Amino acid sequence: MSTFQDLGLNDDLLQAITDLGFTKPSEVQEKAIPILLDSETDLVALAQTGTGKTAAFGFPMLAKIDVDSRTTQGLILSPTRELCLQITNEMKLYGKYCKGLNVVAVYGGSSITDQAREIKRGAQIIVATPGRMKDMINRRLVDISKIQYSVLDEADEMLNMGFKEDITDILSHTPTDKSTWLFSATMPREVAAIAKNFMHAPQEITVGNKNESTSNVSHEYYLVNARDRYQALKRLADANPDIFSVVFCRTKRDTQKVAENLIEDGYNAGALHGDLSQNQRDLVMNAFRKNQIQMLVATDVAARGIDVDDVTHVINYQLPDEIETYTHRSGRTGRAGKTGVSMVIVSKSEVRKIKSIERIIKKQFEKKDIPDGMEICEVQLMSLANKIHNTEINHEIDKYLTSINSMFEDTTKEELIKKFFSVEFTRFYNYYKKSKNLNVSESSSDREGGRDFRGSKNSTRYFINVGGKDGFDWMKLKDFLKEQLNIGRDDVFKVETKDSFSFFNTENELKEKVLAHFTDFKHEGRFVNVEVSENRGGGGRRNDRRGGGKRDGRKRNDKKGASGNRGERRRSEGNSKPRRSNSSDFGSSRPRRSRR
Repeated sequence: MSTFQDLGLNDDLLQAITDLGFTKPSEVQEKAIPILLDSETDLVALAQTGTGKTAAFGFPMLAKIDVDSRTTQGLILSPTRELCLQITNEMKLYGKYCKGLNVVAVYGGSSITDQAREIKRGAQIIVATPGRMKDMINRRLVDISKIQYSVLDEADEMLNMGFKEDITDILSHTPTDKSTWLFSATMPREVAAIAKNFMHAPQEITVGNKNESTSNVSHEYYLVNARDRYQALKRLADANPDIFSVVFCRTKRDTQKVAENLIEDGYNAGALHGDLSQNQRDLVMNAFRKNQIQMLVATDVAARGIDVDDVTHVINYQLPDEIETYTHRSGRTGRAGKTGVSMVIVSKSEVRKIKSIERIIKKQFEKKDIPDGMEICEVQLMSLANKIHNTEINHEIDKYLTSINSMFEDTTKEELIKKFFSVEFTRFYNYYKKSKNLNVSESSSDREGGRDFRGSKNSTRYFINVGGKDGFDWMKLKDFLKEQLNIGRDDVFKVETKDSFSFFNTENELKEKVLAHFTDFKHEGRFVNVEVSENRGGGGRRNDRRGGGKRDGRKRNDKKGASGNRGERRRSEGNSKPRRSNSSDFGSSRPRRSRR
């Protein structure tokens, strides 16, 4: 591997590299920097998160711009505020010896007036989120008509977030002869379209294979019932006492709920999602970077700004809707040459997704079991023993030793050790001694192509008289049922929507709840009828033993209206979290985790 000196960087940048402790360029830096330094060209670079992409475009841009000019010459677009600030800080560190350099971050959630003032002072480089950048252009607070270099960082994620129109509009205000550098972890069709429309004969570099996961990350999945997902998360955390992790959820609501539950159960956790203010997000990220938070629960969008090299585990509490997003998630760990683990908690209805992810990332998943209570007790005990063994003695304790020694003068060394470790061991033992086995068996058909629920004896298939003409596709119907029934998203599966009706499945134990909820139920002024379907594959006749009363909802009376007494029923049947003193997993409350 070459050195940074071999890449052709100037002395100012090399001095900054030395200060930062960089020794050798990463593969993407080694491939991209010489190309961008030696020629005015467009570039498409595919590389995983955590491979040093910011430096790959940052050093060449800093080497090429004129710091003596106050004209904006470089524009870097990134998907989130966190990533925008991260890139800005890194660019400032790279250019610390470039006198006169001004790099300005432009993002939502902060004063647009202050950002405009900073740009007016003379910003050679602007790092921006698409939404705020478009707003500033429309207000004529920024001039990008003379930029020479534009960067689309995490291009796939920007497009996934719906920024295509914003990017198109922003680039329309830039010169046609500029150089455009596109950096992405994956290469979906939308990214290829951007490259085709806005770039001229771009050079291409790929680190690894397209969409492939880094070799520093191992991939595991754990098969549990959907209702045991949170208990499985806690056990995985307890089985890894030194965990420093990012836990991914699909929605902001689930992210906040999981984080709150973890905090209540004694874990050092925090939430990161789009409903937080910028100040709240900054506080959470600062705490995470300082290891004050061991489990950061985040949405995919918010996690784009996480750049922490020591993350040991990524835990997929829920799989993403877009399989390609898994590549970004797993890239949060195994960074800077370190190893990491990506864990996935799945229910049976999701097993087929594992095979799809394997094809995309070109890596095999290892199926593992959620550890039982006694395994966790052993792990926690040995972890404590190692910490005690490696602890340096604080001699301030010497003045108390006389009293302590007299207290234990009749205690043997073996008895003392047992007493000492029993303090911690007993807490975990009492919590886990009645723990149940959370693991679910997997048949061969699950692994190869997904479970066929049509012949399942463990699930019930239903008919519902809403469909496409009512504005439902399968995903919207799934979310609708989740909200109405107050159950997990994965508790509803095998959803099929037709024009005027649909079908869905739940596990058998939810059957009574489903039918009871949709008795005399109205949605937007019309009755919604749910019945058990005789044909588990969808279509065909419906069973008369249904929860909707008469077949034609229009003939029903409206004595109970749209709600009846469902509110009371939902409160009694909902899956709200029990108090710590009445843990849902075990008879006694869980020991609070000691802070790191």
